[in-house]
Amino acid sequence: MKTQVAIVGAGPAGLLLGHLLRAEGIDCVVVERQTGDYVLSRIRAGVLERITVELMEQLGLDVRLRAEGLVEEGFNLADGERLIRIDVANLTGKTVVVYGQTEITRDLMDAAAPRGLEVIYEAGDVALHDIDSEAPFLTYAKDGVSQRIDARFIVGCDGFHGPSRQAIPASVGRSFERVYPFGWLGILADVPPCNEELIYANHERGFALASMRSHTRSRYYIDVPLTEKIEDWSDDRIWDELAVRLGPDAAARITRGPSIEKSIAPLRSFVFEPMRYGSLLLCGDAAHIVPPTGAKGLNLAASDVHYAAAALSGFFKRGDADAVAGYSEKALARVWKAERFSWSLTKLMHRFPDDGPFERRMQVAELDYIATSRAAQQTIAENYVGLPV
Repeated sequence: MKTQVAIVGAGPAGLLLGHLLRAEGIDCVVVERQTGDYVLSRIRAGVLERITVELMEQLGLDVRLRAEGLVEEGFNLADGERLIRIDVANLTGKTVVVYGQTEITRDLMDAAAPRGLEVIYEAGDVALHDIDSEAPFLTYAKDGVSQRIDARFIVGCDGFHGPSRQAIPASVGRSFERVYPFGWLGILADVPPCNEELIYANHERGFALASMRSHTRSRYYIDVPLTEKIEDWSDDRIWDELAVRLGPDAAARITRGPSIEKSIAPLRSFVFEPMRYGSLLLCGDAAHIVPPTGAKGLNLAASDVHYAAAALSGFFKRGDADAVAGYSEKALARVWKAERFSWSLTKLMHRFPDDGPFERRMQVAELDYIATSRAAQQTIAENYVGLPV
């Protein structure tokens, strides 16, 4: 098989890129090692920046998003004694939308066949070849038969553990990483949210987050040591802990119910440079990971895709090789700013095992400053809604 662009990974980044390229008349194929059902089963974040919403609007795939998404004008930081509301709409003139990543993926997936985007699921043993040349190709196995796709470019949207980043020589790439000493224990339940806006809570027992997927589905998190096991956390134990960490006002509004999904996700900050090598471009988790604090993961992938689609369109439609050459630098400039925000919010809202009284006083001082400073709140709001692309 021959195509102009081969995309590895059919998560939201790969599908979004495929749709954008097809809309520009560029041939592309997406390969995914898992089944479509497995891709949809992955529970991820759901706070969308303007860039993600605009790309779905641009594609005309925003019908469900507009109908079911919850427009959020602000969010809250809790310090154990008060809620500090960040009035995002007033401070920036922008809003975010709560709409689950699973739903974004479903919208992109359902539109693939009608719009001529070919997606090959259950493609095993994907390998990239000759990425330092102008004639790269990838191989994979499907139904026990070896297959090959020749392309002009390959785009890796295959996540942190995928083969794309690993295809870049070690002598070329450089990784930057911070692994955090805790994970987020999340519970998803079909119950109404305890608050109409997200609450990030810093409590002496640890961090908690109250969020939602809809008016009838809620997503809650608490941080736990990495040694914890999910089977040791019954639904009742999680609800009890949330009630303590979120504070009495939020606790009084919590509706308890059976979990649909429970999991513990480790936290890390990770960036790989460069995000382009030869004829290979990296997007999303293949190039960077952010802590979920601040909900930047999906939105960073969307901005990567925006830059990649523009670069590839410029190459194929105008012969602009410089656009591809500049992709990594442009994408990384936004990636590092988002990494900074997620890292700083994680440091502010979590109790680290090695922190002592001084670090705690710094958190208290920072939260007090945020509570009393419009400038501080504006900085947070600008980063939360997403910096310009």
